[in-house]
Amino acid sequence: MVRFKHRYLLCEIVSEDPRCRQCIDERAVGAAAKDAIARTHGDYGLACCSIAFSVKYLNAYTGIVLLRCRKDFYRLLWSALPFITYLENRNQRYSCFFNTLHVGGTIRTCQKFLVQYNRQQLLLQLKNCTSEEERRSIQQSLLSCCLNKVEDEQSQSGDGDEEEYAEMD
Repeated sequence: MVRFKHRYLLCEIVSEDPRCRQCIDERAVGAAAKDAIARTHGDYGLACCSIAFSVKYLNAYTGIVLLRCRKDFYRLLWSALPFITYLENRNQRYSCFFNTLHVGGTIRTCQKFLVQYNRQQLLLQLKNCTSEEERRSIQQSLLSCCLNKVEDEQSQSGDGDEEEYAEMD
């Protein structure tokens, strides 16, 4: 039996209005992507991409979307994403665009990339902090996403050195 291979496109919905991201759902994103494919690649492109196209993950707060399509046709979807200029939900149009962050072969690789990407974004925010309270809040977020990795390394190595915690600060 032959396994169908897929590609996963990890995208970020960028909009000026933060309410836009909270009002969207998976159907709106899927419809906008299919509409963009139909406009750019015609009926053939839409038919090729619709075979196994789905929105696997949508985080309305961060605007992160994970799209899945067949491996043979992911470039059609990828090339159509810049033509999405708005998302429509409940007869409301929200202007936005899609920023492709990563293309992966599995959901797990996209998740790993997303953790690294979020860590980098937190470090950028840490550099731009204005108050000490804001700085402590971001440092706590960084520690919470790094702490599991450090604890796993300590349990494997067996030593309880405090040097690993000092490197994170």
